[in-house]
Amino acid sequence: MPNLYVHSLHVHPVKSLAGTAPDEAFVEPWGPAGDRRWAVVDTEGAVITQRQQARLALASARPLDGGGVALSAPGMPDLVVEVPEPGPLEPVVLFGKKVETVVAASAAADWFSAYLGVPARLVHMDDPAVRRPVDPRYALPGETVSLADGYPLLAATLASLDALNTWIAEGDDPQEGPLPMNRFRPNLVVAGAEAWAEDHWRRIAIGDAVFRGVRECGRCVVTTTDQATAERGREPLKTLAKHRRIGKSLAFGRQLVPVTPGTVRVGDEVRILE
Repeated sequence: MPNLYVHSLHVHPVKSLAGTAPDEAFVEPWGPAGDRRWAVVDTEGAVITQRQQARLALASARPLDGGGVALSAPGMPDLVVEVPEPGPLEPVVLFGKKVETVVAASAAADWFSAYLGVPARLVHMDDPAVRRPVDPRYALPGETVSLADGYPLLAATLASLDALNTWIAEGDDPQEGPLPMNRFRPNLVVAGAEAWAEDHWRRIAIGDAVFRGVRECGRCVVTTTDQATAERGREPLKTLAKHRRIGKSLAFGRQLVPVTPGTVRVGDEVRILE
């Protein structure tokens, strides 16, 4: 095993739902294939995430051939949702910006409405190559992203999680730790790095894919949500505020943009180019 390598990969087909941990993933220009191409929205078209509905953590989406998803959640029947046929575009609002999507079948709306207890629909991003640009403050011309929070991939390291958990253990609420990596919902988890080494990754290569390191990932209330129970605590935000405040961000992880698409696999060497 190389010194610096891919420990695990994670794909979340529906934004804010639990996803899968494949052994390999093809990285497209806008992120891992199938990652966050679907989202739940309210009656006003605003995207619903775990920020508003922690119960989304308990639901899961498994990717299917052709881009569909298999949904499951406590107390709900399993549901298969196929990619909607081309049709009228539905603008939804994600972090204050409009994104055009296609609405999924009404069965998906009924399923999420019943599960969340509020009216909801499921939407699909049909063409990530053109629908949503990466934040122009950090993007190169033509870079786009799926329905992820802001960037195509999020990378994190095991060493940084260990360092964070050490700080939590030494703090006022040690019983809230140690935290698992799924609190941070990364796509790419790297082993073998020193703690916080990812802060300095400007360009890395994995397999035949190359990535541009853009910026730190500012964390939100979702990280305080236990992904197994949907209960909220104070950590890690309390500890990140003390030790990892970078500008206005409470930082954990590194945002990446693919420069060269390609397949990445668990166990692949992570090569630091810059």
